[in-house]
Amino acid sequence: MKSLWREIEKKHTKKNRYYHNLSHLEHLYTQLTKVKDEIQDWEMILFALFYHDYVYNILKQDNEEKSARKAVAVLKQLKVEENRIALCKKIIVATKGHNTSKNNDVNYFTDADLSILGMEWEDYNIYFKQVRKEYKYYPDFVYNKGRIKVLQHFIAMPRIYKTDYFYATYELKAKENLQQEVDLLSK
Repeated sequence: MKSLWREIEKKHTKKNRYYHNLSHLEHLYTQLTKVKDEIQDWEMILFALFYHDYVYNILKQDNEEKSARKAVAVLKQLKVEENRIALCKKIIVATKGHNTSKNNDVNYFTDADLSILGMEWEDYNIYFKQVRKEYKYYPDFVYNKGRIKVLQHFIAMPRIYKTDYFYATYELKAKENLQQEVDLLSK
């Protein structure tokens, strides 16, 4: 088990990880513990947490799928039941689009993953600057255009958060933060 953690730690402490690092995992864990009583399979939630950003390459579009494949391989080695492996895979892949799922564990996980959007401005400001560092290879005119498109997508959603807890806790602040970042990028 220690070797699995060392592998996860190594991936999340690479030089190019400014946001998708161990601090992100810790933030996600903190958010998920707030709704732990609502979660059906806590162990698979934790496993998904550790592996959801295992593969992270800003130039690729299949990070979630590759991360899920890694998690599935490890879970199979650990002889975990197929239905639980499928749940872990579903959770990880869901972080790609953050769409509503019929499985509430998936919804809690993706909401927790997006909870940074609804933090106080000081924390959100750090977050979006870290994301920008991860995308440092793109010039501002390219990055800003793409980032604004993503931010406006979230702003336009009727609800960013699918679960009542995260909606009530973070929705309004998230939309404010997203709009404030759009305004900054549009200058």
